[in-house]
Amino acid sequence: MSGTSLDGIDAALVDFKSTKARLVEFEYLPFPGDIQNTIQQLSKPDTLISLKEYGTMDARLGHLFAETVNALLAKANIPASLVNAIGSHGQTIYHAPDIRLPGITDASQSTKNRRQPFPFSLQIGDPNIIAELTGITTVADFRRRDIAAKGQGAPLVPAFHHAVFHHPDEHRCIVNIGGIANITVLPKQPSAAVIGFDTGPGNTLMDLWIKLQRNLSYDKNGAWAKAGNINHDLIALLKQDAYFNAAPPKSTGKEYFSLPWVYQYFDAFSYKAEDIQASLCFLTAITICDAIKKHAQETERVLICGGGIHNEYLLALIQQNIECPVESTEQYGLHPDHVEAMAFAWLARQTLNNLPGNLKEVTGATDSVVLGGIYPGNKKGAAPCSR
Repeated sequence: MSGTSLDGIDAALVDFKSTKARLVEFEYLPFPGDIQNTIQQLSKPDTLISLKEYGTMDARLGHLFAETVNALLAKANIPASLVNAIGSHGQTIYHAPDIRLPGITDASQSTKNRRQPFPFSLQIGDPNIIAELTGITTVADFRRRDIAAKGQGAPLVPAFHHAVFHHPDEHRCIVNIGGIANITVLPKQPSAAVIGFDTGPGNTLMDLWIKLQRNLSYDKNGAWAKAGNINHDLIALLKQDAYFNAAPPKSTGKEYFSLPWVYQYFDAFSYKAEDIQASLCFLTAITICDAIKKHAQETERVLICGGGIHNEYLLALIQQNIECPVESTEQYGLHPDHVEAMAFAWLARQTLNNLPGNLKEVTGATDSVVLGGIYPGNKKGAAPCSR
């Protein structure tokens, strides 16, 4: 898994023999600076890139993903022949789902908010290279089948959240805070529908602002944001954005929540830089809390996973604005840094077993469908996946 934060590659080796997924080993490979910069350039809305740049990065990431898998297996002392499959999310370059925001018409002057006539989601990291260099059957390109079924293509992790965090005696809400934040609502009744959606920005706006102002990749522990003052007038302005008021199913990305998105609402440079950081941190927290209060009113416990777990100030703001306990998923069996990579191992298993990977109630797809494409491993690979 490599997400919108562009920090690097997470690889999880997962055992599904028991009733719950068990992490065997984990490996993390940080992205070199030049790769981060190139992906940033490739991901900019309306950017003009050459096919050579695109194809080169697609292949280079395929090599890096394979390198990470091989390092993971060496670390665990597990041969490739014992691994049934790799689930590779790939690196999202552009996510453009079909979502009509309230109050916006196709004739609107705001092209950012127009309905996407041919929705798509594009990830790179060539799975052919991964399968060849590891010898292991690789499942990739998960999002586009859901979009073909008229879904948002995201979020896909709620099905895994339900499999590992559902509890029959407690209403829970799982909050994944990566570049974008999303929630999974888990009612305690086994038959109740699971819902989930992207709430809006997670770390992405904070990361972009501190990179611009202080040339740092992220705000460690939220210390810079905590040093600033939250401007609630600015928060009220930003919260007027149509995305926050749109009904789920909905998903978004850093193509939408970008610094130009901030600039269209106010002149960020007329405020103290640390106050903007504080306000962007609060925006992430309050839009998560607002989503829970509106769509998961019975929530008794909030479990946090994703990189945002390391932002102590962000977590404090979430706890201040929600009444139930806010805890790390680590207290319930899975380290917050490992959850998303494990989810795509689970999704690969679903695919090889010809089982759906999406939840149509979450993505808005017309049906639950088998996700992804299968790229067979070579003779070094393993036997077919067992149920």
